[in-house]
Amino acid sequence: MDKNHIEMMKLALTEAQKAGQKEEVPVGAVIVAETGNILSAAHNQTITRSDPTAHAEILALREAARKIQNYRLLNTTLYVTIEPCMMCMGAIIHARISAVVFGANDPKWGSAGSLYDFSNDSRLNHRLSIIPGICEAECRTLIQDFFRARRKLET
Repeated sequence: MDKNHIEMMKLALTEAQKAGQKEEVPVGAVIVAETGNILSAAHNQTITRSDPTAHAEILALREAARKIQNYRLLNTTLYVTIEPCMMCMGAIIHARISAVVFGANDPKWGSAGSLYDFSNDSRLNHRLSIIPGICEAECRTLIQDFFRARRKLET
């Protein structure tokens, strides 16, 4: 396993923990340029911002695009703790991200191979690499623990 992938996923996990501390779904994302420079890091903030689009991936895309002053994020890699949803995969493809590295699959919303596979859809005009399972156990445990605790509060 690529040591760099693990290092970057650890940063995404740190972001996810920030979301969890705010009682947001604990998902974190980091975008890295081909030079290895970190362009952005973000975590879910849908509740905090009252914004259904404020997923970690979308916020990271926005920050990276502002930083490089271009909506095309060519030759970049997105690290995210959970497999991106349909909305996020659509934005990732529009931004021309080169690769998505994620921790745990999302069988209910995942659009990088679980429920849908936007990365492999020949009807779309951009292809990207998908690398699943980096720090998978940590990513899965973080989100499962969050929802387990939330269910206990609701009962």
